[in-house]
Amino acid sequence: MIHDIITEQAKFFADGMQSVMRGHENRTRRVMLLKGNLVQNIRTESRGISARVTKNGYYGFSSAASYTVEDAKKVLKEATENAAFLSSHAAGSRKGYPALASGTIPPYQVIVDFEQKRIIEACRTIDAYIEKTYPDLLSRSITYTEDSQDKIIVTSDAASGHVTYPRCYIYVKMTALATLTGAPVEVTEIFGGWGSFEDNFKEVEPLFPTIDQLYQQLMEKKEGIYAEAGNKLVILGGKMAGMLAHEAVGHTVEADLVMGGSVAGPNLGKPVASELVTLIDYAHTALGKTVPLPVYLDDEGTIAKDAVLIKDGILTGYMNSRESAEYFGMEPCGNARAWDFNDEPLIRMRNTAILPGTNTLEEMIASIDDGYYLVNTSNGQADVTGEFMFGVSMGYEIKKGKLGKAILDTTVSGLAFDMLKTVDMLSDRLYWESSGFCGKKQRMPVGLAGPDMRCRITIGGK
Repeated sequence: MIHDIITEQAKFFADGMQSVMRGHENRTRRVMLLKGNLVQNIRTESRGISARVTKNGYYGFSSAASYTVEDAKKVLKEATENAAFLSSHAAGSRKGYPALASGTIPPYQVIVDFEQKRIIEACRTIDAYIEKTYPDLLSRSITYTEDSQDKIIVTSDAASGHVTYPRCYIYVKMTALATLTGAPVEVTEIFGGWGSFEDNFKEVEPLFPTIDQLYQQLMEKKEGIYAEAGNKLVILGGKMAGMLAHEAVGHTVEADLVMGGSVAGPNLGKPVASELVTLIDYAHTALGKTVPLPVYLDDEGTIAKDAVLIKDGILTGYMNSRESAEYFGMEPCGNARAWDFNDEPLIRMRNTAILPGTNTLEEMIASIDDGYYLVNTSNGQADVTGEFMFGVSMGYEIKKGKLGKAILDTTVSGLAFDMLKTVDMLSDRLYWESSGFCGKKQRMPVGLAGPDMRCRITIGGK
């Protein structure tokens, strides 16, 4: 029905104005068991229609929280009036952006709405296994999260289509007391990915071997030691390299942040990393495989393509909207996305990855006489200067080419473009992570990836 409503209203797009209408529906779920007790059981839904109309480089936006013919008419009328008003009162007209060729995208995936009861039962099965197998834990939690977006996009001068973005995950967290400090230490494993509940969790028993490995990590961390602070030779695990690609580099090359003064602005065309480093924001396919969160059409009607950001250590491009692409003389690749129906599209990452190299992880560990293997991160933050700080939630010391004791939680920090110039080995495997949200003004599902990466970095220690 909403497709028919929006398509019908698209007939009234004003001549000479670039227009986009979007029907948009979101659903989120969250179920959490803490030591076997159900402490969260949440479901939210939102739906609505929005229109964005551009005249002489100035655009108006309007939205309504329902799917009706009357609301579709209203938002298109208001967005058109807003664009005309801003254009008429501007000091001078700005350059618009050229029309884009339409194209085809794959059929959308139907989002299946499973019973909440089945989700709770799956979480209870996992919890029961952990309680029975590992009764010595201080605490345990099982959390199921799900979010999905269903969008119908119709444009006046670009592509139109129906796209869906379903994903779901189960987080398993275990806690014990550290021998050295007596304080709690924890480890987390995340299962799931693209698709609905049954796509990922039709059976949960296959997760048990990985849960056993997680418990072993916890026991190693329980006996862990403090890292020695300082600038160290380390191997960043693939998930940490992916976090670096997203937080410390990716945001600096979003074109709107470049316009705001990010460190990437004066570095376009210059070396910003070792020549081993290539970084790409993938649309839907990477190295012959579908990425965790495939994007085929963005919310401006741009057919999604890969955006090459760093090539052999040289900063080669930015992620753009149609407007910023015209400003910088670049090709838009489909990075303009909105989280909810009443959000305007912003320049966002999709599946940002540092490409793998040729070394094995074993070779990389053997190459270090005294350093660290930093496996996983709990969080991260960076600013437009490229300065970053990430938490390290799992890691090991490396002594004479062999893994040593686990280390307790610590941090790493530095300037991304300086640190990337120290990269001298990359593993031949790419590790994907896709469970998180990017928080740039609106939340947005994103994927990130990297290989194991040997470099120098400042580690926090105790």
